[in-house]
Amino acid sequence: MAPTVTTEPTTTQVLDLAAAGLRTVNETLMALPAASSATVLRPRGAHALACGLNTEVEVNVDGHVGYYCAGMNQRATVTVHGNAGVGVAENMMSGTVRVRGDASQSAGATAHGGLLVIEGNASARCGISMKGVDIVVGGDIGHMSAFMGQAGRLVVCGDAGEALGDSLYEARIYVRGSVASLGADCLRKPMRPEHLEELRELLDAAGFDADPAEFTRYGSGRTLYNFHVDNAGAY
Repeated sequence: MAPTVTTEPTTTQVLDLAAAGLRTVNETLMALPAASSATVLRPRGAHALACGLNTEVEVNVDGHVGYYCAGMNQRATVTVHGNAGVGVAENMMSGTVRVRGDASQSAGATAHGGLLVIEGNASARCGISMKGVDIVVGGDIGHMSAFMGQAGRLVVCGDAGEALGDSLYEARIYVRGSVASLGADCLRKPMRPEHLEELRELLDAAGFDADPAEFTRYGSGRTLYNFHVDNAGAY
């Protein structure tokens, strides 16, 4: 079935997912030429929408999405004008993914690069095993966020749940509000001038005007890199 598409003078394609179907819409998005854009209407919680995009295109999703939206993203800018299900921007490599609403668990999981912005709240395991992505959350995050975070930065403008940064490697975490508890080997660390500058850049990139001085930095204690029997209880 051919997609329901209209082409506007700005070269923006309008795709009606309810009429065209997920496979056709995803194929159309994958085929978009660089510097073009598309709007997806009536997503109705569809899973795996706008995955694997590898061109500098702009995609706007007008509504809520299900699992793994914008997974494996490269170069594209994907904006969800609604809420996102599990694993939004999972394994993202580059580009920008923005969720105007809330995100379910495992947002940005295993992502290697790019910027993920969640304007609302994020559920449990936000940034789990992050490998270089920058994640900025306008609200709160759930428990076990940044678990085994290897690289990248997680910024939380609200509160953080239990076991923040458990088994953290070298990812940096900035939290403006309270933290229910820290995970194994995650420590509060001083905010030096370079961290304030870094945080200001991240907030600006995400479009938030919060004061970096109101945040606390957390990072790895570097005691769990290698197994040692004296630390067995912490693993």
